[in-house]
Amino acid sequence: MESLNLVMNNSCAIYAKLPQTGCNLGVCRSIRTEARRRNNVVLCKGGERLWLDRRELLLASTSAIAVGATKKAAAKPMPPPDLEKCHNPDTAPTDAQNLNCCPPYSEKPVDFELPTNLPMRVRPSAHDVNDEYVEKYSRAIQLMHELPPDDPRSFTQQANVHCAYCDGAYYEGSLPVELQIHNSWFFLPWHRWYLYFHERILAKLVGDDTFALPFWNWDAPAGMTLPPIYSHPGSPLYDELRNPAHMPPSKVDLNYDPQKKSNILTGPKLVASNTNLMYRQIVSGAKTPSLFQGQPYRYGDNPDPGAGTLENSPHGPVHVWTGSPAQPNLEDMGNFYSAARDPIFFAHHANVDRMWTIWKSLEGKRRVDFDDPDYLQASFLFYDENARLVRVKVADALDPKNLMFSYQSVDIPWIKARPKKSSAKLEVTSVGSHAAIAAGHISEFGSKARKLVVPITALVKKPKKKRSQKEIDDETEEVLVIGGVEVKRGVAAKFDVFINLAEADSDTAISCPEYAGTFSNVPHHHEHGGKNKRNGKPKSPYRKSSFKVGITEILEDLGATEDDNIVVTLVPKGDFKADPIVISSIKIEYD
Repeated sequence: MESLNLVMNNSCAIYAKLPQTGCNLGVCRSIRTEARRRNNVVLCKGGERLWLDRRELLLASTSAIAVGATKKAAAKPMPPPDLEKCHNPDTAPTDAQNLNCCPPYSEKPVDFELPTNLPMRVRPSAHDVNDEYVEKYSRAIQLMHELPPDDPRSFTQQANVHCAYCDGAYYEGSLPVELQIHNSWFFLPWHRWYLYFHERILAKLVGDDTFALPFWNWDAPAGMTLPPIYSHPGSPLYDELRNPAHMPPSKVDLNYDPQKKSNILTGPKLVASNTNLMYRQIVSGAKTPSLFQGQPYRYGDNPDPGAGTLENSPHGPVHVWTGSPAQPNLEDMGNFYSAARDPIFFAHHANVDRMWTIWKSLEGKRRVDFDDPDYLQASFLFYDENARLVRVKVADALDPKNLMFSYQSVDIPWIKARPKKSSAKLEVTSVGSHAAIAAGHISEFGSKARKLVVPITALVKKPKKKRSQKEIDDETEEVLVIGGVEVKRGVAAKFDVFINLAEADSDTAISCPEYAGTFSNVPHHHEHGGKNKRNGKPKSPYRKSSFKVGITEILEDLGATEDDNIVVTLVPKGDFKADPIVISSIKIEYD
């Protein structure tokens, strides 16, 4: 078990074995003041900076401490950002560098108290609302536009909330580290809070506590068109920065590829594609909280540890499908900094939030929220309907009933849409009985990163032949891990994943049983997107993350449960030769 060899320097501790990593005494001096203020020391290992309590360091100096245990001891829930340190977004596009997303700040936050005197509100399907509702909703948005620009409840300030939290305008508490609420386990609870306060402000403006935001149920055929209430020029619900080709009656493509110009799905084939994607991303590929909601993200961590299946798709493609291709950055919906300027953002995310409630109702004992204290006690800041700055915690957002809202019941056709089992079993064994493997045409991914500009097909060894009976009883999931996924932040990068379908390409329908899931990136950065607050250097236009999807059910359907290996094919959805997606590894693990 590896132990820590420490060199003391006032309030800094340096991992002595790794002086070449750049996490050195000079770096520590630059943050010594912060360490003293927090009664902490700084541990640098492998370029990773960890904050430790001084008592933990004393223990480390007198005995061996496992690196893994040290990381666990150092973990802390994410604190709210310091609004006084808000700055222009780091990751806004080049032509939006003077953008100020910071809210007005004039008071210290108070702790939010769950509502006790509100009626239970039912969020309606946007396709089913009546004229009275549309008039009230439109009036509420108009009144929001008419508020003074420095009122935190005004429409511009409300849109800026998303910009600030999603484009690097905030730090993680007092650390010089970008706070990002996407691509992690914060994606769902943060957006639930965001919608809650937006909804309550609208209700306050029209004097109706029963008012609830609508949801755009793009997951069912009846809701796959952009809701008509958002499509009328002159209405406060209208946004001119949308894709004109995607106005009703066009149906949304939940696996949308903005570069594809031919073989575009329509009609029943598009509905089948959408239905299968929903099943894979919400049902079969996401049977654990980390698969569905995203990877852990704690105080001091770098952002973007990994999005859940829902955030990858359908969430991401709907954003890009709605934004205007005539705009330099797919504004409004197609870019993080501008997405909430379009009122339909809130209907889109209401349906994303609805997916969370549906997911927890599905079969499986592991479809529950995280119980990690670092998740539950993480906190954020919002302005409420009375323009008070309030501090909220993730724990209070887990049950919609606590916030006094629910969703209209509508058809959910994809829950039972398990693809038909493959009629032919592709045998992929350790001795290479599959013809292509035997001929040497399919090899392992290898140890070097590869650019995903054309489909990549690789042989992936399973850690073991099959799960134990205890693992089956515990619903341990076999997980396909695409590691070190590096994409340019400003590019709508996507790729599909197929199991035992070596010939898959960009025209392969995802309605096939071999389809495993989709990775997508919503643009939120450009070439010159600010500077790194750690070292003052230009911020990298790339983000590095991972993509994980459960494959236990797919392996069952393909007759590959007890195979030694599987064939994985990654298919880029677009031409990324100029800005290639980079993949570092492909493996299988157990969750």
